[in-house]
Amino acid sequence: MQKAQSQDTIVSPFHPGEQQVQSRVGVRKMMEQFGQRVIRPYMPDEHRAFFEQLPFLVVGGVDDQGWPWASLLCGTPGFIQSPDAKTLTIGVAPAASSPLAGAIEPGAQLGLLGIEINTRRRNRMNGHVGALCDGGFTVSVDQSFGNCPQYIQRRSVDFIRDPEQVNHQADASHFVDLDGDTQAMIRAADTFFVASFTDGDEGRRTNGVDVSHRGGKPGFVKVEGNTLTVPDYAGNQFFNTLGNFQTTPKAGLAFADFDTGNLLMLTGTVELLWENNAQVQAFRGAERAWRFTLDHGVMLNDALPFRARLEDYSPMTMITGDWNEAEAVLSAQAKHQSWRPFRLMRTEDESSVIRSFYLEPADGGAVVPFEAGQFLTLRLTLPGSKKPVIRTYTVSSSPDLPFYRISVKREDNGVVSRFLHDSLKVDDLIDVRAPRGDFFIDAAQKRPAVLIAGGVGITPMIAMASHVMKEGMRTRHTRALTVFHSAQTTKQRAFAQHFKALEQQTDNRIRYISLVDQPMNGEEAGTDFHHTGYINADILRQALPLDDYDFYLCGPPPFMQSLYDTLRRLGVRDQRIYAEAFGPASLQRSTDNESTAPPQAEEVEEADQALIKFSKSQFEQRWSAGDATFLEVAETHGLEPNYGCRNGVCGSCSVKLKAGAVTYRTRPTAKIAQGEVLICCSVPAKGSDTVEIEL
Repeated sequence: MQKAQSQDTIVSPFHPGEQQVQSRVGVRKMMEQFGQRVIRPYMPDEHRAFFEQLPFLVVGGVDDQGWPWASLLCGTPGFIQSPDAKTLTIGVAPAASSPLAGAIEPGAQLGLLGIEINTRRRNRMNGHVGALCDGGFTVSVDQSFGNCPQYIQRRSVDFIRDPEQVNHQADASHFVDLDGDTQAMIRAADTFFVASFTDGDEGRRTNGVDVSHRGGKPGFVKVEGNTLTVPDYAGNQFFNTLGNFQTTPKAGLAFADFDTGNLLMLTGTVELLWENNAQVQAFRGAERAWRFTLDHGVMLNDALPFRARLEDYSPMTMITGDWNEAEAVLSAQAKHQSWRPFRLMRTEDESSVIRSFYLEPADGGAVVPFEAGQFLTLRLTLPGSKKPVIRTYTVSSSPDLPFYRISVKREDNGVVSRFLHDSLKVDDLIDVRAPRGDFFIDAAQKRPAVLIAGGVGITPMIAMASHVMKEGMRTRHTRALTVFHSAQTTKQRAFAQHFKALEQQTDNRIRYISLVDQPMNGEEAGTDFHHTGYINADILRQALPLDDYDFYLCGPPPFMQSLYDTLRRLGVRDQRIYAEAFGPASLQRSTDNESTAPPQAEEVEEADQALIKFSKSQFEQRWSAGDATFLEVAETHGLEPNYGCRNGVCGSCSVKLKAGAVTYRTRPTAKIAQGEVLICCSVPAKGSDTVEIEL
């Protein structure tokens, strides 16, 4: 979006509204540099040829009342011509019944979008009308730039009549309210077009009209009366549309019914909904949203001379959600602390000792969103037992899926793991609490990460790597990962094929390195695995170039401690090492010499004497120093509170603290919400004569 330039000054290709949105999301500097290279005041030859082969053109303009409109102009390929790099000649004009007809006049600013829906290609050109001629008009270039094919559904286009015979008296229905038919049309749409404009200083090439494509699953536009809510997905980060909304909160929308040829055109006002909005956070794939309120509209019946058959959805569309799903997520989040029944969908053996269990909500609701690497809490009653047991297992699936997958190693002395492997059947129900935990990866981080796993400790790593790959597709930034996995044998090694597929899908932005301690006869390093033995300093140095990494560790306690100590000897800072283990509290950390660690809060002594109150069960008991924890006291009196680890790691036992103060015999590693307490390892603190908890 090129401004006029002085000889000494290169002026920003973005107007103030676009700059404000770019600054808000932290891409201002990067987009300024990128925009200077790719936003031009002329059309490259490939763009000129592209426009000339199109059967329709999306046009955005503003009427004499200041309302923006979007519409489609159709013609035989070649109805658009480019006599030179700064001009397009359009051989047709809008129908007289179209609100856009009055916006086509010399000097008027227009936004043009060339989109080839059978190939998902598109290019943008924003300019101004040069002249009216031979039933059409010319447009002079102000801004020209390419667009990515994200969220464009692929369709085949078939004309049902000669597009040159434009019906200038197309049947038009005007309205100020959306009726049931128009609402249904919008709800069913997977595509629409939006026109916006900047009503700023005259004469600036960055000002003017823009028209853009929006796509998603049917239901991605929420309809509530005359109000539409639209998610905003990751895109080219120019923020042309949202930047225009920032300065001039109006929009023109065009919904094409590709089965009937009807064209719905709406104009109205806009409100931006940012990332901290609860509805935005619940919508899968949305980074923000905007709300459109209708002022008035028109339906042009059978306006399009072609029909377009859906061939397939964009791969990007398939990793997004819809508003029904978002509502279900909000409902599930309201019950995130509650136990919910989940149904076992299916199982899959990942190795000779590890099996995956796929769990979906039995209540028909949605899964609660989570971070890749967090764990799930399960409650189940074993045969012959009346008291349920609680266990925590890492979610090994990525957060974008409508189910949870846990991958469990069968342990000979593991009562619950043996039950899951030997007895749990498809359609059986298990009580589940929403995922939680502090061990997860940030896919947006630019710093490369190293995931190091021992045995079944690979379960959070496959979730992290899958999430990073999918976020790379969505945002076009794939965080560089190197995954080290140590297993006893290739038969016990889980997810190796999954990681190899991720390598190919990401062009080795995600690397996988397998170590096997006991190769079988005929297995060779370099073919069946990368190295024999265990992960050590030499292997890390060999695989990792000198750089600043985040390290994620998961495995049995001795494995964890050994790798932590190795990384520290290699000079890795403690704050760059994140750890999750089957016994995380056993990891002994060392303080970075170059930094001053914050002072630990002074440990509070236990009370000498106190009165314990459980408010829900109406139970009271005198307590003396050295007596049992709150959890143990509750259990001796027949109560069955939630818990998982008994050492402050999982956070499953969190309850509200209603009065008094507590201290912890084991320093918790789980986050504790304000006003809550972990009962598994806490007791009354000195100075509290009475401690009341909600149990």
